[in-house]
Amino acid sequence: MKKLKLILILIVGLSFKIQAQELDVNLQLRPRFEYRNGYKQPLSYGQEGTSQISQRSRLGINYKQDDLIVKLTFQNTRTWGDVPPATVADKNGVAVFEAWAQYNFTEKWSARMGRQVLSYDNQRILGEMDWAQQGQSHDALIVTYQTEKQKLDFGGAYNSTAENVVQTPYTVANYKAMQYAWYHNQFNENLGASFLLLNTGYEYAPNPAPSTKLLVDYMQTFGPYLTYKKGKIDTSFWLYGQTGKNTDQQVSAWNAAANFGYNITNAFKVGLGYEFLSGKDSNDGSTVIKSFNPIFGTNHGLNGYMDYFYVGNHLKSVGLQDAFIKLNYNVNKWQFALIPHVFLSAADVVTPVNEKLDSYLGTEVDATFGYNFRKNITVTGGYSQMFGSKTMEFVKGGDTSHTNNWAWLMISVDPKIFSWKK
Repeated sequence: MKKLKLILILIVGLSFKIQAQELDVNLQLRPRFEYRNGYKQPLSYGQEGTSQISQRSRLGINYKQDDLIVKLTFQNTRTWGDVPPATVADKNGVAVFEAWAQYNFTEKWSARMGRQVLSYDNQRILGEMDWAQQGQSHDALIVTYQTEKQKLDFGGAYNSTAENVVQTPYTVANYKAMQYAWYHNQFNENLGASFLLLNTGYEYAPNPAPSTKLLVDYMQTFGPYLTYKKGKIDTSFWLYGQTGKNTDQQVSAWNAAANFGYNITNAFKVGLGYEFLSGKDSNDGSTVIKSFNPIFGTNHGLNGYMDYFYVGNHLKSVGLQDAFIKLNYNVNKWQFALIPHVFLSAADVVTPVNEKLDSYLGTEVDATFGYNFRKNITVTGGYSQMFGSKTMEFVKGGDTSHTNNWAWLMISVDPKIFSWKK
């Protein structure tokens, strides 16, 4: 380790003139065991649950020189056993999760370009999606204006499949172009407010195709996010609308939520919450998209840990109503949480024979724990069970009379392996 530090110091010292510099190198190893028995949707009759261990391995390099900040993060995600012990190549290889440079023009103005995480407010619309082993990052350019109480971000991206020389369809499951603006004002120590305007454009070929020209339709997502914290009270509220077009279909959808938290003691906190994500009646034959899409949100932490809703699923569906209670208890190095959810559809669920089903989808109970084993080592785990209804069966398939549950255990090792400053 001493030789490694000496080599890194020599490299940095030879590469730059003598001026204020900082270099940090961080490592993250995060294996996670999961037992999936009705995870994401009810287990079908005759099927059995399964187990596996996934792992994220990251190496992060952070460098700062005066007004220049650079970050480079490599990662490998894998399932234990997805390649044989004597393999000559990894299945997923090593990917670049972050690779950006930021320059601070003044104390208030800065710009950042490259592969980076876009995370705002409670991550309902734009988030890191850190639960997923691969995470989520974007190739983008961001210009920031920031004062003590205010922050304004302008961001944009334009994507292609490769360095093409002629028009080539963009076949990646992603937007072709994106622009956004996010403004936050911390009025005082208690009240904060943000406003997001996101414009996402997806490319498609018209059908029937009158020409070889590819089209891009833009959908707008916009709305405020408010927080109020005072004494033992902790509340949040948001309201987002969606409009515009998506692959030649009109969009008209919305999302609203309110959360109230109260610290009964320093160790025990209780919370109540309700969220509504608009949907479309299952017998609605119109082409208008009425189902709200959280787009790039960190959805795992919002509508139940079993990921029945909006984690790569439930899009263009009957929407969702989510009423929940959060009970948190922290003592010494331990953290415990119990979160029961009651789920209902936001739109009518109607069968092919025109029978309207009850809006109740099911109840999920999530229980988690965390233990700070020592510095840079954390153990977390949990158990969840879904008690689904016949309406849930109709919407998502599977057998709700089957015991549908999920359990997990994860160890996070996050050491800083090198730090240098001059």
